[in-house]
Amino acid sequence: MSKEKKQVPASGNANPPLFGKENYMWMLIGLAVLALGFFLMSGGKSSDPKVFNDSEVYSTTRITIAPILIIAGFVIEIFAIMKKSKTN
Repeated sequence: MSKEKKQVPASGNANPPLFGKENYMWMLIGLAVLALGFFLMSGGKSSDPKVFNDSEVYSTTRITIAPILIIAGFVIEIFAIMKKSKTN
């Protein structure tokens, strides 16, 4: 049995990178949108546990805007992963 060594290209990089710079930029944007959505959804705690303030818990920001931002963040992440890199 002979052991053959694989030839490595002169550049030293056998495989091209999986994602390009633009893909990573879109991924960071998606993470920022997700973080903003989760931040807007948090809160609503009352200082007195016997008091329920429905205007804080059921605000438009918490039940409408934040979930839309979270879904948009996931859509941006999917786009960033699926986007074809210009370097390939």
